[in-house]
Amino acid sequence: MIRKHSATLHGHRTSFSLEDEFWTALKEIADARAIALAALIAEIDDGREADSNLSSALRLYAFDWFRRPRS
Repeated sequence: MIRKHSATLHGHRTSFSLEDEFWTALKEIADARAIALAALIAEIDDGREADSNLSSALRLYAFDWFRRPRS
């Protein structure tokens, strides 16, 4: 199911929609990196292209994270 989520990024609120599986994946990534979920979202937001969508950037980050080989 797709759900709306909100976060404060650089002092302003923003919202994005994600499937539950991607939301869970982002929480797992934040835990694995030992950072707050909000910090991870801000990092992804900072690294995305200006004309790209935050929801898409979050999905692509999670997809890429789990595709990478782990040692």
